[in-house]
Amino acid sequence: MTAQPLALVTGAAHRLGKVFVLALARNGYAILLHYHGSESKAFETAAEIKKLNVPVFLSQTDLTDPDEVVSLFDLVDKITHPLKVLINSAAVMPIGDPHTLSIGDWDTALNLNLRAPFLCAQQAVKRMTHGGLIINVSDVGAQKTWSRYPSYSVSKAGLESLTKILARSFAPTVRVNAIAPGLVLQSDLVSNDEWNRLVGRVPLKRPATAEEIASALEFLLMNEYVTGQTIAVDGGYSLLG
Repeated sequence: MTAQPLALVTGAAHRLGKVFVLALARNGYAILLHYHGSESKAFETAAEIKKLNVPVFLSQTDLTDPDEVVSLFDLVDKITHPLKVLINSAAVMPIGDPHTLSIGDWDTALNLNLRAPFLCAQQAVKRMTHGGLIINVSDVGAQKTWSRYPSYSVSKAGLESLTKILARSFAPTVRVNAIAPGLVLQSDLVSNDEWNRLVGRVPLKRPATAEEIASALEFLLMNEYVTGQTIAVDGGYSLLG
């Protein structure tokens, strides 16, 4: 009997990471749920996954530490389910214009948002010898000049470039793509007035639903002839100047 495939999702305790991990569980994948600081939310999400009758494993890991990335994949090796999907969803979004952003905030964003996906992909491809899929979670901000979030925007632009490089390097065994959401879940960084203003600018005049973001993942799971692409799910936001 073939073992159930394993999906590893980073930053899976809440927000978009949770959306992706639940979609994978509904599609029959065993789950390795990574989290860093959101322990209570991670256990809540794991409980929801268990209700879907799929195996779930948890790992608290600091992905900005390369040694801990290696330890995360040591755990993968101890799980009997073969790794088939990696979703690099963990990210931070420091606020600070280019005049004031600290070196620490710059490094944290680049280390988590860009270097960690690279290191995780390096580790994952070694274990996906019979095929697999890596998805990097980008942002429409990768193509924008968001002066309030310089390190975040740069890291996501780099992630989309990295997606293409890895797709070419890992083919034909492993496919690598990116999903770039627009407005989906309001964060604590955005006031209600600002959120409503941003939604009003979107051509479709509403934020995406969690199901609409998950459907992009499901498309990439099913269509095995897509690699090196970034799929924008943004209601037309990327069309704006």
